[in-house]
Order: sequence, then C-alpha cells, then structure tokens
Amino acid sequence: MKIFSQHAKLIRIILYILCLTALSATGYSQEPLAKADSGHTAWLLISSALVLLMIPGLAFFYGGMVRSKNILNTMMLSFIALGVITVQWVFIGYNLAFGDDIGHFIGWNTDYLFLKGITQDSVKDGVPHLLFMAFQGMFAVITPALISGGIAERIKFGSYVLFIVLWSTLVYDPVCHWVWGGGWVDKLGETLFDIKDLKPLDFAGGTVVHLNAGISALALIIVLGRRKGFPHEMTLPNNLNFTILGAGLLWFGWFGFNAGSALTAGTGAALAFVNTFVAGGAGALGWALAEVFHRGKASALGVASGIIGGLVAITPAAGFVEPVWAVFIGFVAGLVCYGGVLLKGRFKYDDTLDVFGIHGLGGIWGALATGIFATVGSVKGLIAGNHYLLWVQLVSLIGVAIYAFVVTWLIAIILDKLLGLRVSEEEEITGLDQTQHGETGYNI
Repeated sequence: MKIFSQHAKLIRIILYILCLTALSATGYSQEPLAKADSGHTAWLLISSALVLLMIPGLAFFYGGMVRSKNILNTMMLSFIALGVITVQWVFIGYNLAFGDDIGHFIGWNTDYLFLKGITQDSVKDGVPHLLFMAFQGMFAVITPALISGGIAERIKFGSYVLFIVLWSTLVYDPVCHWVWGGGWVDKLGETLFDIKDLKPLDFAGGTVVHLNAGISALALIIVLGRRKGFPHEMTLPNNLNFTILGAGLLWFGWFGFNAGSALTAGTGAALAFVNTFVAGGAGALGWALAEVFHRGKASALGVASGIIGGLVAITPAAGFVEPVWAVFIGFVAGLVCYGGVLLKGRFKYDDTLDVFGIHGLGGIWGALATGIFATVGSVKGLIAGNHYLLWVQLVSLIGVAIYAFVVTWLIAIILDKLLGLRVSEEEEITGLDQTQHGETGYNI
C-alpha cells in the first residue's frame, strides 16, 4: 500500500493522459468548449420548435387542396420527411452541409458524422452546438417536404421516400454548404469582383430552401408527367378549411424560421420578426388584388397562397431590409406568385400545388429583392449604391438553379428506371390513400 501511495499521483496522471488520448481518437475533444448564452439558447429552442410546427402546417396546407381520396397520402409526404430526413441529417447530412469546406463544394468533418464529436457541452456561435444542429435540421426536413406538393396525387410512396433521401444528400446538403457552410457561393464576391466582404445574402433560406425546392419540384414534375385528366378535368380541393389552417400554422412557424436564423435574441431577430409579419400580410393583399383584377373575386385559397408567397420572398431578406421594403417585397411577391401559378395553365406542366409558382419564383424574387433593397448591416444593396450585391445574388441563383434542376432530374430518371416513380393508372383512379396506405381520410 505504501508503494502504491507513493506512485498514486503518477498513476493518476498517466491514466488522465490515456483518457484524453482515447477521447481525442474518437473525436470528443475536437469541439472547443465555450459558454452558451442562455438568452440566445432559449430563443433558438423556441425557434426550432416553431419550425418543426411548420411540418404539420404544410401537411394541412397541402392536404386540404388535393382530392379527398389522396388527402392522407399528401399529408404523409410531409410527415415522412420528418422521420427520414431527421435520421439522414444526424448520420451524414449535417456533416456534408456544415463540415469543413472541401473544394468549396461540400463539407466534411468526421467529428460530425453521427454527431460523434458534438457533446452536450459543445458550443457554436454562442448556442449549444447540438441545438444549432437541430435548428438547421428543421430546414433540411421541410425543404424536401415542400417538393412533395408539386408531384402530389401520383407518386409511389416508397419511391418518394428514397427520392428525398437521395435528394437531400446530393442536392440540399451541398447547396446548404455553398451558401451557409463556406462553399463557393459564400466566396462569390471575392471570386468575381475581388471584394472580400461581399457575399450573396440569404438570411433564412430563400435560395437554400425555396428556390432549391421550387426548381427541383419542376424537374421532378417533368419526369413524372401529368395526372390523369390534367388539365381538362376539374380537380376540386377536398377541404379549404384545412388549407387556411395550414397557412396560419406556417405563418406562425415562419417567425421561428426567419427570426430564429439571427441565432440571437436581439435586434436582428426583432427586425426579421417584424419583416416576416408585414411581408406575409402584404403578400395576401397582392394576391387578392391580382385575383380581383383577373377573375373578379378574391378567394380564400388565393389569400392563403399570397401569405405563403410573401413569406417565401422575405425569407432571404428578413434581416437585411427595413420593414417598409419588406411590405413592398411581400406585395410584389403576391403578384409574382399569382402569375407563376397561371404559367402552368399556359405551358401545361402539372405542378399540383404550385410549388414552382410560389416557392421557385417567390424565392427568385426574394433573392433579387435582397440584392436591391438591403440597407441593414455592413453589405448594402442597389438602392444604397452597391450594384455588386445584386450581381452576386443573380449568379448564385443561376448556379443553384442549374445544379438543383440537373441533379434532381438525374435522380428522378434513375429511380424511375429502377423502381418506377409513378403509381399505375388504376391506383391513381382509386386514390393513393387506399393503394399506398390502406386507409382513407374520410370514413363516411
């Protein structure tokens, strides 16, 4: 015992060094420790929950617009993303999006695989790293769910599940890294104009989420083809009350979507919150006026859609523009998105629930409007005399749109050849609730 006592201190030091070495080998010592701000953490916890609420909101919004025989299937396309993409994000998605930059194209950090190097005490940007990961994961979940509206009422459920896993890995995660993880989009100002501090602005996902989803939906629509009877047969919504409820839930959740992206409970979050509030209202007004002038009446579905259009457009600009410009951006978005919905009648592509018309075109307008009207913060837009910002916004839009369309089209073509994307004509006539899930939304 005496010998052990004499060497106890040395033994403890050796064991301590061995433990540190083991932890380092598994990645647990890689994350620098800092103190998380309790106020910012509380706000981001709430914001993450608000964004999660957007998933059932989207399910109601989409589910109310389809025919009654497809309501459960349409809602399932949103909810299954919550299960599948959550796991994908934890396993590899977060690593690809926010890992160390590789070639300005993708992220990679083995400590982020399966979150093995992110501990309870890890801190990133003043909040717990696990919470930052979860908040970003909500965006990763809702983006492929948005795509589902474009191809509702005709896609095989199993093929859709595999599609969103591949799409999230090959499209969403790289694009997210380009814009928010230090990829080529983030470096555009320096690359094009040798201006180091100039970079495209996307506060909460106008490009990463909405443009990405809208353009990808268009590619998938082209591969999948039109529903039986489109555009000659009338397809009436089964429950517009659900759609209006869904729009309300989406707007409520959008406060976390936009204001939460400030990552702080301060003035930036307050500005994004107010801009989200006024742009949604202005979008509803713009769409309603467009309907009155075009068809003589403003519809409940139109007002709900206008709210979403205004929210989509303000998303990239939420923290960079004054509220008066947010009103203008939202109002114009209502007009632009209404026109976008009319395009499918002209060109005969079957965008079932207008994902391209609202999210695609609304995202494009919002990103360009950010380049024009940004006056808050260090980077100014066109109205402040800086035309360079508008140029980098445009280049980033074009680059993301081309990549998203081409890769989505390739994924869809391959899946269609291997598994088949579309249900049979008989299944489509019967309805996807019964044929894909063995149940019905209305048992009456």
